Amino acid sequence: MDRRPEFLSKPHDPQDPSPWLALYLDRSTPLPDDVKQAWLADSSSSSRQYLLPFLRPLARLMIILIQVVKTFLPRNWSHSGFLHRILVWGLKRFVSPEANWLILRHFHLGSQVLAFIAANSPAPVSTSPLTPMNLDELRDHAFVKHDLNLFNFVIRLNETLRAQGKEIGPPARVDFSMIRPVPLALADMPQGRLNKMDLQSAIELFTPLYQLLLTDNDFWRAANSLQLDETIGIYAARILQAPEHLILVNNGHPLVPMSTLRAGYRLVLHGLSTEMLHSLLSRMKQDQERAEQGGCAAVQEAGSSPQSQA
Repeated sequence: MDRRPEFLSKPHDPQDPSPWLALYLDRSTPLPDDVKQAWLADSSSSSRQYLLPFLRPLARLMIILIQVVKTFLPRNWSHSGFLHRILVWGLKRFVSPEANWLILRHFHLGSQVLAFIAANSPAPVSTSPLTPMNLDELRDHAFVKHDLNLFNFVIRLNETLRAQGKEIGPPARVDFSMIRPVPLALADMPQGRLNKMDLQSAIELFTPLYQLLLTDNDFWRAANSLQLDETIGIYAARILQAPEHLILVNNGHPLVPMSTLRAGYRLVLHGLSTEMLHSLLSRMKQDQERAEQGGCAAVQEAGSSPQSQA
């Protein structure tokens, strides 16, 4: 099945230029072409154009109503297993291949970014990577674990740094060994007749379910884990000595919690920020490898020169 989006199939018309083609060709944001194509194909879909404007206000109204209902439910009301079964069922049957691919990629990318910070910290800590290879593997409470991992990582890292009196900074040699391509193929995602829902619509639809079937504490923590995008970006910038790259990671100040009503929209920003940070790390890894290979070649050439043999 050809997944080539319309904005790449039609010739460019100067009198009616495609905004999606402009965004795809633009290289100011560090994204691989296949990821950018999938992202923009999802963003330019009919689902996002016609379904999302109606779904978003209804979903936010449901968040308000569910908050009222939960005041009468037990404080520890939680059905995480049932929630994840519903999420996987919905993803497999109604969500577009591009959206499912981006969702699965996010777990791998997030795990690699945390491993990068952990390995390059002056006080290394352990991580708990999540690397689902298909949608069914998300049933194992993957979404909740993703949020827990992020907060636990920040806590462990900073407890260790404080105990040792150290700060994150540039290491002698940056370790990019954990940054690698994600072994997931877009073609392997479900592609049934009903798999049309775009990423943002799916997130807006699932957010009230997330709120209903988790405790208030779990839902609030999940929504506010998005505040840590800047925190992770600062850690990476300190390691790389590249503060200018922080402009690519923007999801709200870590110390200013935001309303859960915008959690769906901010979750999309979270996914995009992770994609761009991983892409940036991948490029810097390639630059490091080329520089080191060039240095080795220069040393070998110098060693074989007539002057060195004299």
